[in-house]
Amino acid sequence: MQSVTRVQAEGQNQRPQVHITLIRTARAFRCSGCGQACAQIHDVTRRCVRDLPILDADTYVWFDRYRIACPTCGPKVADLPWLSRWAGVTIRLAESVVQLCRVLPVQHVAAWYGLDWDTVKALDKAALAARLLPVDLAGVEIIAMDEFALRKGHRYATVVVEPRRKRVLWVGKGRGREDVRPFFAQLGPDGCRRLRAVVMDMNPAYEEEVRAHCPQAEIVYDLFHVVAIYGREVIDRVRVDEANRLRHDRAARQVIKSARWLLLRNRENVRPEDRVTLRDLLAANRRLAAVYVLKDDLKHLWRYAYPGAARHFFDDWYQRAVRSRIEPLKTFARNLKVKLAGILAHCHYPFHTSLLEGINNKIKVLKRMAFGYRDDAYFFLKIMDAFPGFAG
Repeated sequence: MQSVTRVQAEGQNQRPQVHITLIRTARAFRCSGCGQACAQIHDVTRRCVRDLPILDADTYVWFDRYRIACPTCGPKVADLPWLSRWAGVTIRLAESVVQLCRVLPVQHVAAWYGLDWDTVKALDKAALAARLLPVDLAGVEIIAMDEFALRKGHRYATVVVEPRRKRVLWVGKGRGREDVRPFFAQLGPDGCRRLRAVVMDMNPAYEEEVRAHCPQAEIVYDLFHVVAIYGREVIDRVRVDEANRLRHDRAARQVIKSARWLLLRNRENVRPEDRVTLRDLLAANRRLAAVYVLKDDLKHLWRYAYPGAARHFFDDWYQRAVRSRIEPLKTFARNLKVKLAGILAHCHYPFHTSLLEGINNKIKVLKRMAFGYRDDAYFFLKIMDAFPGFAG
């Protein structure tokens, strides 16, 4: 259809450039609408697009863009197999840009090819949308929901994952009921009826929306988030109270104030050099020792496979908690007892949101690589691309 007639190299202080001019050799063009061949020309415009670099030189392709008078479709742009309609770059350059965007930030890819940042971002976003959307939700029976920080200023988003396939199904701004409602609308009535379990933290908005759309689905509370709440509401509160009680003993008060992460860390993760400090701290303070031991015991609740045995263990833990005479611990235990059904559901659905914690860590890496995202929709596509799941 076309051939090269002129190659011109330019560039002194700027990036070197190669300009290629193409001329028409074909007598007929294929209609971009119906695909039939047509020789009648309606009009012609001169265009220039970017192509893959030749060595270190930016390559520009000049050509005549024909609009044919198709007898079926009317005036239509002639189909070019190497150029998408209205595109400013060739298909092969666009594909190369998209591949490089999978491992490098947009800013670096734009600098490498000498393209505008917005052009690279638009190419990558369009390719991600074409590859990832719409999401196939057929067969989804168990999901996990969690929130993550979108940016500073208490701005959050919600991610929904299929834990069995480790696939991100949906990402949306916010963490309220109305924010996650679009996911259930996308899931549809049949999909909502198909859900058997939803793994989540104790976010009441998530639970209320799940109950509204999927009343048959079991709510499964995750160990990580329950222990995190215990750390904030019990250990931190008791530690602060004990430090305030010892305000006249500055040395002892400073030891307790600086022991926050030591008390919150899992016992097996305590460094050898810190074990003596932890042992002495627990031996010297009965209240801290009590809440620390009950924190470790609470984790055993998620190891049970039979609801009856799990309930018996919880009853024993609950009695120890309410008899401790430690008010933050008693309050936490009473609130947890109301949510016991969601904890016992873990016996039937032994899933947890450790996968979501891994996704949250990857999200942080994506944000650091890009120095933040201004386009939330593009950011969400990058998250979905990072966790496409596997067949199963």
